[in-house]
Amino acid sequence: MRRRLLSSTLLVAVIGVLLLGIPLGVAVNRLIEEEATQELSSQAKSLLGEVEYARIQDQPIDPEQLKRKYPDRYIQIYAKGTPPQVTTVGAEPPENHKMTQDAQSENGVYVAVSRDKTEVEREVRAWLLLILALAAAALAVAVGLAIVQSRRLTLPLSDLAMIAERLGSGDARPSKHRYGIQELDRVAEVLDRSATRISDLLAREREFATDASHQLRTPLTGLTMRLEEIVAAAHEPGIVKEEGEAAIVQAERLTAVIDELLAAARRQRHAQTEVVELDDLLDQQFIEWGPAFRRVGRQLKLSGTRGLQAVGTGGGISQVVSTLLENSLEHGDGTVTVTTSDKDRSVLVEVADEGEGIPEDLAPRVFERNVSGAGGTGLGLTLARALAAADGGRLELVRPRPAAFALFLRQVGDPGRKRVVSGPA
Repeated sequence: MRRRLLSSTLLVAVIGVLLLGIPLGVAVNRLIEEEATQELSSQAKSLLGEVEYARIQDQPIDPEQLKRKYPDRYIQIYAKGTPPQVTTVGAEPPENHKMTQDAQSENGVYVAVSRDKTEVEREVRAWLLLILALAAAALAVAVGLAIVQSRRLTLPLSDLAMIAERLGSGDARPSKHRYGIQELDRVAEVLDRSATRISDLLAREREFATDASHQLRTPLTGLTMRLEEIVAAAHEPGIVKEEGEAAIVQAERLTAVIDELLAAARRQRHAQTEVVELDDLLDQQFIEWGPAFRRVGRQLKLSGTRGLQAVGTGGGISQVVSTLLENSLEHGDGTVTVTTSDKDRSVLVEVADEGEGIPEDLAPRVFERNVSGAGGTGLGLTLARALAAADGGRLELVRPRPAAFALFLRQVGDPGRKRVVSGPA
């Protein structure tokens, strides 16, 4: 491309120089010759006047004086009379390099002034050489500008090609390079926007993989606990049957979590919201997490208003509550109390324990991604808040010490069905 730019620019410059230089050379040649001719004609007329004046004054013509006054000129003077007077001054130039202008009066005086054309030709050549030098300088400037312009165009194009190749190889960093050329800057802006979109897409894919692994871990843990209970009670058919049914429910919940993850990836969670019975959902959570809390000598307690309904997805709300219970099991202490209530057209599910709580410096950032104060992954609460928001609710930290989290959901249902209970699940 650089070679094509150079050759095309040089061709345009040559054509421009020829179109301007040739007429200019012809005009300069003609102008110099016309000036020389006019000068000779003026000298001939002046000399004719001098000769006429000398004849009137009966003065002789002084050749030496004419030679000094008209140097490098060949002068011929003819005057009628008896005998005719002929006067010549200077050396006659060669015939093929001779320029002559004459003048004649009514009294029979004829004057011819000649000069050597070599000097005129020398002056014409000097001017033509000057024009050629200017043309060569113009061509050199054109070549220099072509080189600069080709670099200005080819280097950004090479840079853009490198950016596009890097983008295709998976390096989605925006370059933010600008080149001062509107068209190339637009291409660079498009590549930067594409890089940003690809980077966001890759980040979402990584987050989805991380979120999926984290959210699947909780139901798999519950399923593992059920299978351990079955193995431990293999000699008691009744317990095996009960734990087997619970394991089936846990497997179904695992399937629901997978469906939730796929729906979230396709941005379809809002279209799948429904009326959720909180009593059934919380009872199922207590059944799943009860053995884990009893194993470490801790207790789960359910209190507050029963018969509440909320708008959302069963899998999403279950996952949020399960995350809060798991968080209390791993990082909290004492009895974990789940309290349900309704207020300001919202359903509130509060999960609190009796542990040391969350440090003051960590509390404002507890929902940020990859923030954990106890060696965890830092994803649980972040995903739980995202799931709550996807169902039209919100998850908040209402008390850091001891820790208490509140899940706010949209409310539906009949207020007459509500009754207040309190006690262990």
